[in-house]
Amino acid sequence: MSGARKLILPEVIAIGPTRTGSTWLYNALRDAVDMPFGVKETQFFNTFYDKGIDWYARHFRYATGDRTVAEISPYFFHPLACERIKTHIPNCRIVVTLRDPVDRIYSTYKLRSHNGRRTARGTFDEVLKAVPDLGGANRYAAHLKTWFESFGRENVLVTIYDGLRADPQTYVNRVCDFMSAERVVLSPRPALSGEVNSFARAPKNRKLARKATKFMFWLKGHQAYRLVNLLERAGVWDFCHGRGELFPGLTPEQDERLRARFMPEVEALEELLMVDLSAWKKPRSARTIETPPARRPQRLANG
Repeated sequence: MSGARKLILPEVIAIGPTRTGSTWLYNALRDAVDMPFGVKETQFFNTFYDKGIDWYARHFRYATGDRTVAEISPYFFHPLACERIKTHIPNCRIVVTLRDPVDRIYSTYKLRSHNGRRTARGTFDEVLKAVPDLGGANRYAAHLKTWFESFGRENVLVTIYDGLRADPQTYVNRVCDFMSAERVVLSPRPALSGEVNSFARAPKNRKLARKATKFMFWLKGHQAYRLVNLLERAGVWDFCHGRGELFPGLTPEQDERLRARFMPEVEALEELLMVDLSAWKKPRSARTIETPPARRPQRLANG
């Protein structure tokens, strides 16, 4: 009698957090490593864990073993994701990308509003008042310590989103080297440099957006990714999630207030990583919170 089939699971997981260029990284790496089949993020260790490890492993059924097997999915802040990954993939290597906390929390608000979530009903200030822990509240240092303790600091690559924007090639070289993957040359693919998954408009109908998000996740739970992508190309998700008012930029007052709020978190991260993050502490009166993408990637309503 033959033994049980060996599950193919990722060797490396880029755990986000959300709104830190995961779509860009996925598009940059998908020809260099073996990714989940048919979808950018499985969201197994946070959303679909009850479906079991065989459900997750099915996403990597076409991996040959000739390349690094990897996933990019926003597990960073989830309270159980670290323990779950450690249970199933004890030697997993982890990639983290950290973003200016003011930019990230506003981008998180826009994503949740775009998806019609009840926790993002109202203006940005109203939502922050009602949900002060929005998007994990950018407690980077405390969460990083958990990942360091579970997997070993040497097995956790911490990158900064500013570096991705300033020098994409150097950024992706670091990630490829850490993943033991062949380096990706970005110069023939200039559109990647602007591929940040941003949202310009709120949904015209929040109820429709919420139902569309629920249906999308139902399809993903059944691994009906082909249909999800077909509806994406047909413009269905755009129709359901967009067409509303333009999101305003942050005011100087909002920016300054948020920087004061996150100052202790930024300083704790500086101490933990021994890096200078002074740019994250200075209010910027005129700023562009997100750069619209030069070429629209497949979003699938992910981070």
